[in-house]
Amino acid sequence: MLNKFLIGIMALMILSAAASIPVSAQDKTVKIDGSSTVYPVTEAVAEEFQKAKRGRIKVTVGISGTGGGFKKFCRGETDISDASRPILKKEMDACTAQKIEYIELPVAYDGLAVMVNRKNTWVTSLTVADLKKMWEPAAQGVIKKWNQVRSEWPDAPLKLFGPGADSGTFDYFTEAVNGKSKASRGDFTASEDDNILVQGIAGDKNALGYFGLAYYEENKDKLKLVPVDGGKGPVLPSEKTVMDGTYEPLSRPIFIYVSKKSMSSPEVKEFVEFYLKQAPTLVKQVKYIPLPSTAYKLAEERFAKVKTGTMFSGEAKAGVKIEDLLKMESGK
Repeated sequence: MLNKFLIGIMALMILSAAASIPVSAQDKTVKIDGSSTVYPVTEAVAEEFQKAKRGRIKVTVGISGTGGGFKKFCRGETDISDASRPILKKEMDACTAQKIEYIELPVAYDGLAVMVNRKNTWVTSLTVADLKKMWEPAAQGVIKKWNQVRSEWPDAPLKLFGPGADSGTFDYFTEAVNGKSKASRGDFTASEDDNILVQGIAGDKNALGYFGLAYYEENKDKLKLVPVDGGKGPVLPSEKTVMDGTYEPLSRPIFIYVSKKSMSSPEVKEFVEFYLKQAPTLVKQVKYIPLPSTAYKLAEERFAKVKTGTMFSGEAKAGVKIEDLLKMESGK
């Protein structure tokens, strides 16, 4: 009987102690989803933030593409949405319908890399006109060989690889090259997983594809990077050419979108403040290109003031310099 009594007392003590334990990390969770391009930056920030909080806050980061991420975000399922392009009009409308307000924050620059197989000896550079001839909707079922793009190129099959339609990279590339977001031929190998695209290009001598510069940097021993001529001569993407705007039109800012409603949770607010402060360092570590320091300061101001909405028109646009938009908005 005494043993049973002691066990009962101990059980009560355990329950009492459990009740006094602070809310667990499982209860304090920051939910993020969206762009595969932005994922490496956000994942790096999430890892450092969780270390700093010693496990008291959990951060989950998914990869469903920019479009897929906005679908979840505008249903109120996530706190933050990673996006490799600005929010589109249809996504703005979806958020409005669910009363989801958001704060748009640029976090880095990225260049879109165009690559061919390392055994490709004929491509030394590509013009935007060459890319359009390959990728425009009218090319579907018609432009099937390299010599149909340029006559001096070989009579060999043209094998194309690129991101899927839910990708912000797809939206940006089609806007920059074809003049309209999502306007593209459909007969190419598409994937939201950039590693599949790397394998496809690396495995076929006649392949060409595109994705974010950071993924090329991780796989440059397997691929051949192609300079792009935006009208002023061929330029290779690099930190310098992306930042100074000479790699055009395939340079772009990337973003996070923060739900205003989620900011009532201290952990979300803490995470975003940490993100903007640590971004210049962590962006470089994952081989992306930091924004100018003034742009991060202006983004911090935008977040502190809970400035909701977008600086854009609801359409994918090429050639944007994010610091210019932020300065215009702040009146500086």
